[in-house]
Amino acid sequence: MGTSAARDFNMNPFVIIWEPTRACDLACLHCRAAAQPLRSKFELSTYDGYKLIDQIAELEPQVFVLTGGDPLKRPDIYEYIDYARRRGLQPSLTPSATPLLTTDSIDRMKQAGLTRLAVSLDGATAETHDFFRGVAGSFDLTLNSIRHARKIGLPVQINSTVTRRTLGDLEAMGELLTTLDIAMWSVFFLVPTGRGKSEEMISAIEVEEVFARLYRISQTAGFDVKTTEAQHYRRHVIQQRLREMNGDIGTLMEGGTIGPEVASLFASASRRRDIIGMVTDQNLRVPRGVNDAKGFVFISHIGEVYPSGFLPISGGNVRNRQLKEIYRNAPIFTSLRDTSQLRGKCGVCEFREICGGSRARAYAMTGDVLGEEPLCVYQPAGSHAHE
Repeated sequence: MGTSAARDFNMNPFVIIWEPTRACDLACLHCRAAAQPLRSKFELSTYDGYKLIDQIAELEPQVFVLTGGDPLKRPDIYEYIDYARRRGLQPSLTPSATPLLTTDSIDRMKQAGLTRLAVSLDGATAETHDFFRGVAGSFDLTLNSIRHARKIGLPVQINSTVTRRTLGDLEAMGELLTTLDIAMWSVFFLVPTGRGKSEEMISAIEVEEVFARLYRISQTAGFDVKTTEAQHYRRHVIQQRLREMNGDIGTLMEGGTIGPEVASLFASASRRRDIIGMVTDQNLRVPRGVNDAKGFVFISHIGEVYPSGFLPISGGNVRNRQLKEIYRNAPIFTSLRDTSQLRGKCGVCEFREICGGSRARAYAMTGDVLGEEPLCVYQPAGSHAHE
């Protein structure tokens, strides 16, 4: 496919996530899947899974994730890892911290060809994390799994969720992660779907404060920091970089809006691309613009193809339609990739091509999949607030 920068998101996604099962022995408060212990009889069969991996390989994603539920609930998961690797993919996996996650299972996954283990950690202490995950002992099991993975040379990503319950633990989490030799910290901002409840969400102002903390942590941490379902973190990073470069570009006004000097530069589309490229290439760990349906696709345990695991509008099913056809041509996918269709302030935002807001959160909170991001404080120069 070439480099991610040259990837045409209308044709090929950057990230493909497949949920082989929704079965899981945890009861996490934020669970998108509302997972339960027993596997569904409607899951894709082992054979169907192989056929799906063939279709995924054809699209040549740079990131391929096996998720759940708990993918370790499927006995054929090791065969899937091996097959994906032989098809040229670099599989990652997000297991749940249950007794199924043992040193032996981690060894087997690495031997099968796993390239990254992604585990969830939602607190700097057992009290916080275990309450969030709904199972005592999950914290210790998670830390032991991280340490064993690193011992055998398997890269580790930490996934954390920001909610009202975990907000106060963020700084301590950052400090803990610096001791664990991880590759990336992916911080997820709650979308009220599945078990995730809207009352657990933090406010737009608090989101901006978290962005500032994450940016500070990213400047000194020995690992990458990214956000999930908080695409507007990219805007925050650009603003911070512009502040740091103000001798070359101009100053920014306080309060989340760009100053007139920068606004005039953004008025030119070509100059806007130059500035965004200059300040994002070294600070954002995914290609510019990746969003629900735009460089991203999610396949459920029964084969439904979604723009995101948090956006329950299916574009079709792989049992009766090719994955590439769904991704490239399904109306929900093509409309979400067209930022000119965005409404509200997202539709006039100068950052819409690299951000675009969480389509999943817009849909969950407003019912409008093309509506503005509900948890963004930024007021674009072209919005009503500036008229």
